[in-house]
Amino acid sequence: MTAPEATPPAGLQPAPPRVLCVAGSPRRHGNSERLLDAFIRGVNNAGGLAEKLVVVDYGLTPCRGCNRCSRDGVCIVQDRMHEVYSLIDSADAIVVSSPVYFATVPAALKILYDRCQPYWARTHVLKQPRGPKRPGGMLVVGGGGDPFGNGCAIATTKSVLAVLGVQYELQLEVEGPDAPRDIEDRAEALLEAESLGVELVSLAQHFRSSGV
Repeated sequence: MTAPEATPPAGLQPAPPRVLCVAGSPRRHGNSERLLDAFIRGVNNAGGLAEKLVVVDYGLTPCRGCNRCSRDGVCIVQDRMHEVYSLIDSADAIVVSSPVYFATVPAALKILYDRCQPYWARTHVLKQPRGPKRPGGMLVVGGGGDPFGNGCAIATTKSVLAVLGVQYELQLEVEGPDAPRDIEDRAEALLEAESLGVELVSLAQHFRSSGV
C-alpha cells in the first residue's frame, strides 16, 4: 500500500502532480498522439509534471496467461514492462490516448493492458490493500465508419484503469481524423484536450489532499 504523502514543511510547496500520459498508437506523431501532446501542454501549464509513455517504443511482450503473478503479484516476463510498472506506480494521475482499431485499442496498447494482470492479482487473489485513488481518463480518436464505434476501446480502458486504482474522470472523443495530420484541422479538439490537461492536474491535487 502506498504510504500517505508527508505534509511539506511550512513555506515549501508540495511536489507537482505526476501525470502519466500514455500514447497508445503504433503510429508515431499521428492524430491521437498529437491530441495527447495538446493535453500535455495543459498539464505543464497547470504546474503538473507530464511523463509521456509511448507504448510502441517499449517492445512489450504479450501476457502469457501463466497466472504466476497470482502467487506473489509479480510478472515473470523480463522486458521493459518493469519500467512501465514504475511509471504507473509513481503517477498521481493517468490518461491514455488511443486511436480505435476494429472498435477497440491497438495491439501494442492492449498488450500493456494485459500485462497489468499483476495489479489485479494483488487485490483480487492476494487480497493486498490498494493505494489511494487517482484520477484519470481517456482521449480517443476514431476515424469513423465503424458501426460499433468507440465504446469497446473506452470500456477496455476503463477496465484496466479501475484495476490500477484510477477513477475515470475525463474523456474526449474525436471522430473523423484518419490521415496522420488530420487532427491539426480540429483546433477545438486540441484546445479541449489542453483544457482537460489543466483539469486533470487540479483533480490530482484534490485527490492527493483529500485522500480520496
